[in-house]
Amino acid sequence: MAKSFEFMSNSDVFGAYVKQYVDFEQAELDVLWSKSVQRTYLKNQYLVQQGDLCNSVSFIISGCTRTFYADGDGQEHIVSFAIENWWTADLGSFITQSPADYNVQCIEATRVVQFSCANLEELYQEVPKMERLFRMIVERAYVASQKRLIQNYSLEAKERYVNFVNQYPEITRRVPQYMIASYLGITKEFLSKIKSQLAQST
Repeated sequence: MAKSFEFMSNSDVFGAYVKQYVDFEQAELDVLWSKSVQRTYLKNQYLVQQGDLCNSVSFIISGCTRTFYADGDGQEHIVSFAIENWWTADLGSFITQSPADYNVQCIEATRVVQFSCANLEELYQEVPKMERLFRMIVERAYVASQKRLIQNYSLEAKERYVNFVNQYPEITRRVPQYMIASYLGITKEFLSKIKSQLAQST
C-alpha cells in the first residue's frame, strides 16, 4: 500500500510528483535529490524579494505562498498563489538571472525543495530528463498566465471570483479574502458584495 501524504518523506513526495510527468529511474531521482536543498520558511518570510536575484525555483512540500509586486505607491498586486505540489519562483528573474519583478512570500509556514540555477544546469547534463521536466513546468506556467490574462479582459469580477473558487477551492479556504480580492483586481469591499450576492442567489 502506498504511504499516505502525511507519512511520506520530502523525497518521496517530490519523487511521486516528478514521476507523474517524466519516467525517472530511482538512480536518477537520487541524483536530483542530491542537487536539491530542503528549507522551511516561517509565515510571512520571503523566498524572493522584489529587486533581488531569484536564485532558486522551489517545489512546495507543504504550505502556501503568494507572488506579488508592489507598485510605486506601495500597493500590492497579487499575481498567483502556490500550494502543495506546485512550484514557485520569479521565473523571469531565475531564467535571465536579472533582478526580480516579484516578491514570493509565505502565507503559511512552508516547506520547500529548492534547485539553484547552477545545480539545475548540472542536472541537465547529468540527468537529461530534468530538462524535459523543467520545460514542462515553464510551459504550464505560461499557459496558466495566458488564461488568466484572457479571463481578466473577458470576464466580469463576479465570474472571475466564481471561476477562482471552482478552480482553486483549497486556496480559497486557506487564503485571506483581501488577498483573493487583490488577485482578482478588486477591492475587498467589492468582493464582500459579490459573495453576498452569490449567497442570496443560492
